[in-house]
Amino acid sequence: METKGSFVVPPAPLRLEGPGIVLREWTDDDLDALVEVYDDPEIARWTPVASPFDARAARTYLDKARTGRAGGGVAQLAITTDGGRPRGEVLLFRSAADERDAELAYGVGAEHRGQGLARRAVRLVVEFALRAASPRRLVLCIEAGNTASEAVARACGFALAADAPVSRRAKGHEVVLRTWSLRPKDLPSDRRH
Repeated sequence: METKGSFVVPPAPLRLEGPGIVLREWTDDDLDALVEVYDDPEIARWTPVASPFDARAARTYLDKARTGRAGGGVAQLAITTDGGRPRGEVLLFRSAADERDAELAYGVGAEHRGQGLARRAVRLVVEFALRAASPRRLVLCIEAGNTASEAVARACGFALAADAPVSRRAKGHEVVLRTWSLRPKDLPSDRRH
């Protein structure tokens, strides 16, 4: 039986660096970049963000991210290659299904897809979360049919879990998500902490 306690999101500020990637907190200067990333039909299809995603939606989104961050519930980090222009986002938060688990979510802007940014961001956050907070496991909740996100999950070592589907309300309707999980013991020995 697992005895680990509740997963806690590490405090701000958070900046993570890896090969060709820098994850950092969002700033007010990023509002235009938020619109570039999230005002996209694929993002609208697979995420709960507002659509269309305009300057007003970006302001609301950033304010909500800051409130969540201040409350210690979530870290929403801009995906960059050098600490500058955001190309996407990766989130780390306590799973609603089991508070011992850390959940991740991610999105990459249309013009930046196919560069391995989501994969590198997820791997970097996984390694950080395992070092900083020791969750029981890391999870991704992905809607069936989202093949791009499923490919990222597989590339990062996640496997489809036997968990019951997760139902969440988004944009006025129920969305059914499948859980992908990664336990620390499933990582290659050179990536365990």
